[in-house]
Amino acid sequence: MEQKYILDLEAAKRIAAAAEKEATDNGWKVVIAIVDDGGNLMYLQREKVQLGSIDVAIKKAEVAINFRRPTKFWEDMVASGRQGYLAMPGMLPLEGGLPIIYKNEVIGAIGISGVKSDEDGIIARAGIAAL
Repeated sequence: MEQKYILDLEAAKRIAAAAEKEATDNGWKVVIAIVDDGGNLMYLQREKVQLGSIDVAIKKAEVAINFRRPTKFWEDMVASGRQGYLAMPGMLPLEGGLPIIYKNEVIGAIGISGVKSDEDGIIARAGIAAL
């Protein structure tokens, strides 16, 4: 049998705290969503930001876990003219979603929404760095 790592709530909160610090340090109000390896919401935090960013942050995390790559990959593909990616089921090609990788295993994902997508990406990377 193989060993499987899982994202626990303590690690999710540590990631979220680091993301929140990056957002706060920059004066950005965002939604932070963290999902487990099955795409199930584990943690959600919203700070004085539009309601629409809740679903966007969750979807960014879901896309990052479902495709096991940063959502910026899809944003770049669409920006380069690969419009067909917009028709993929469950797609949201906006930076701000990152898989959470531990010992070369994808154990979850983070999604950030509320500011410009490149700024969402900065916050997501800060969160991941805490792991």
